[in-house]
Amino acid sequence: MQQLNCCVLIPTYNNAGTLKRVIDGVLRQTSEIIVVNDGSTDSTIDILRGYTQLEQIHLNKNKGKGNALKVGFQKALKRGYDFAITIDSDGQHFPEDINVFLGALQAEETKNVLYIGSRNMQQADVPGSSSFGNKFSNFWFWFETGTWLTDTQCGYRLYPLKEIEKLNLYTPKFEFEIEVIVKASWNGTLVKNVPVKISYNAAERVSHFRKVPDFTRISILNTWFVLMAIFYIKPRDFFRRVKKKGIKKFLAEDVLGSNDSPRKKALSITLGLFVGLSPFWGLHTLLVLGGAFLLKLNKPISFAFSNISLPPFIPFILYASVQVGAWILNEEQFFALENIADNLLALSGLKTYLIGSLVLATVISVLGGLFGYLTLSQMEKRKIALENG
Repeated sequence: MQQLNCCVLIPTYNNAGTLKRVIDGVLRQTSEIIVVNDGSTDSTIDILRGYTQLEQIHLNKNKGKGNALKVGFQKALKRGYDFAITIDSDGQHFPEDINVFLGALQAEETKNVLYIGSRNMQQADVPGSSSFGNKFSNFWFWFETGTWLTDTQCGYRLYPLKEIEKLNLYTPKFEFEIEVIVKASWNGTLVKNVPVKISYNAAERVSHFRKVPDFTRISILNTWFVLMAIFYIKPRDFFRRVKKKGIKKFLAEDVLGSNDSPRKKALSITLGLFVGLSPFWGLHTLLVLGGAFLLKLNKPISFAFSNISLPPFIPFILYASVQVGAWILNEEQFFALENIADNLLALSGLKTYLIGSLVLATVISVLGGLFGYLTLSQMEKRKIALENG
């Protein structure tokens, strides 16, 4: 704990039945402890009077676990700690697993890492609602960050305090533990699981999770994060990756260097081109990522080719779409460039544009996919020939 400059943070609210056992268990591992009493109304204060050697924060009013964690993080930073291990006070975590977090941190190449305990959710004493909620949360975390975890809800965690301090964190209750890991991942922190033991003793465990209001808050937060991921984070990360590598290196490594088959790559190109040329403006990122996921295609390739609709190309795409639509419908007046904008704004040319856009998207995407397949197949054959000498 001292070598890694780490403390243990225990947020607690009305867990008098298990608090003493948790604190005593943690004290057998370390004395670097901060306890945040989140406005408890039971005998928590009386219990904490027996631990005068510990750093204690007593909040006058219960404001939620998220708020208690933020208060604890601030205190830990003021005390000069670099990391904080959070452990719940309801007795479900085993204090000896603190060494699991410390061992993982010592072995990790980067210290910009956030560990989440991974529980065995198949245990007989684990409530079905907890198992379902965890799977639900895991899926949305993967969709929002691209990282798949086996457990995103466990409160047994190790936080890199200086990295957490950089984040703008707003939520005060249980949804905070989702907010902090998503934003940390978006900000470049490595988020990983480490295995921990779990005990669900129904007779003594007190949960303050309110299924309807808290699940609603978490759902609203995930909805916002999905929108942020689709319209900002994923495009941002894509362009950052291209900029960092350069276009040639990106194409060589992420497109041509992918282990996917030429057929899968070609279908990914087809999807990307079709979505990028389609008339569903504002939904291109959602459609291409969702389509690549459902069809199990290469998401970087699909997303890359969907950017055929970058702002500089939009006027040409609109013009070509209207021209194709006018040709199909035999509406010669739309061939005049000066009439296109006026007709679209007046919605009189909307039908022409929609038909032309879908036809253009279909033709270009099919041709692009076929060309990609032939090119990638030839490259694959040459590669195999070179490898075989």
